[in-house]
Amino acid sequence: MKNRLKLLRTERGWTQEQLGQQLGVSRQAVIAIESDKHDPSLDLAYRIAALFARPVEEVFDNPHI
Repeated sequence: MKNRLKLLRTERGWTQEQLGQQLGVSRQAVIAIESDKHDPSLDLAYRIAALFARPVEEVFDNPHI
């Protein structure tokens, strides 16, 4: 699933480690999501969107549209 996570993270000046700490996941999990190697769970996708104060559709592209 394509996403804008890296862009949003770097706009805030956060490292992957810092983002992972805020979300309660490892840096490796952040790397995997940013590089489209892993899709986040629905719960994690909504937590990511909430952290950036954006609708989930602005962070993650829906491949079914």
